[in-house]
This record gives sequence, structure tokens and C-alpha cells, in this order.
Amino acid sequence: MTSGRVPGTGGTGGVADLRPLRVDDAALVAEATLLNVNWTGEERVTPADIASDPALTHYTALRPDRGDFGLVAEIGGRPVGVVWLLFLDAADPGYGYVADGVPELSVCVWPGYRGGGLGTRLLEEALAAARGRGLDRVCLSVEAGNPARSLYRDLGFVAAEGTASETMVIRLRE
Repeated sequence: MTSGRVPGTGGTGGVADLRPLRVDDAALVAEATLLNVNWTGEERVTPADIASDPALTHYTALRPDRGDFGLVAEIGGRPVGVVWLLFLDAADPGYGYVADGVPELSVCVWPGYRGGGLGTRLLEEALAAARGRGLDRVCLSVEAGNPARSLYRDLGFVAAEGTASETMVIRLRE
């Protein structure tokens, strides 16, 4: 994973700096999880729901000891996007779980910073880091109707066989 300046911040005209995601970024990841679950703009889930629902809470816990990693995009020291990969397993699977050892990716770009390529850049950097770690696949979950589906397809994600229709996977090696 590289650090550096990244163009593509929607209408802001700024340039984002990338830095590694840290364990102490839990509040940031919780906010991103809330934005992701409420992608329609409706408040379907509250911060209290995320804190109390194990199916959502595990998305907010970065655990480098199991291999979790990610990146944060910042403008002027303020987070505007984040991507993270969690090695959830069959005992505590995520919505996009396909197999143990296959990390589940989540990405979020804050409103006001979308549409300028920042999400694509975060995803490309995360996938490059996954390849660099020798990973074969990465999975994710995305609801039908979410406009991010087309971005994932453009990057090479496909529907995962034998899973829910919302689960997508990308093969990093042939």
C-alpha cells in the first residue's frame, strides 16, 4: 500500500493524501460503516444499531493480528474516504463472506467527495496491497441498486458463485 496524494475529490477541487488505516481509527470506520449501510440516504441503521449488532460491529474492528488492513484518504487532515479489508471467518462471517482467508472489502467516500475518482483510487490501492500480500481473492457485499456495483464491476468484481446475489468477488491471481 502506498501513501501519497490522490486527486479525485468530487467538487472540492482538493487533493487527498493517503495513509494507512490504524487501529485507533475505529470511530472513522464506524462512521464509514454507518454511511455504507445507509447508502440510500434513509436512516435504516443508527450508530447505536452498529454498536449493538454483532453483524455490523465486526466491520468496525480493525485487527492487524488477523491480517486486516486499509487506507484512509484525507484532505487537510480530515478523513474523506476509507477502504478496509477484514479477515472475517466462518465463525463470524460478514455479509460478503465467501471463504476463510478471503478478506471482505468495505469502502466509503464521504458525501461531497464522491464522483471524482477517489473511490476508484482507494479500491485500486487496496487491491494492489492485497496482491502484494499474496492474496488470491477479495470479496465484498453490495446491495442491489447501489450505484457502487458498477464501479466494482469495472474493477473486475463478479457475482460470487453459490452466495447471495449481493456478494461479489475479484480474483487477484490467475
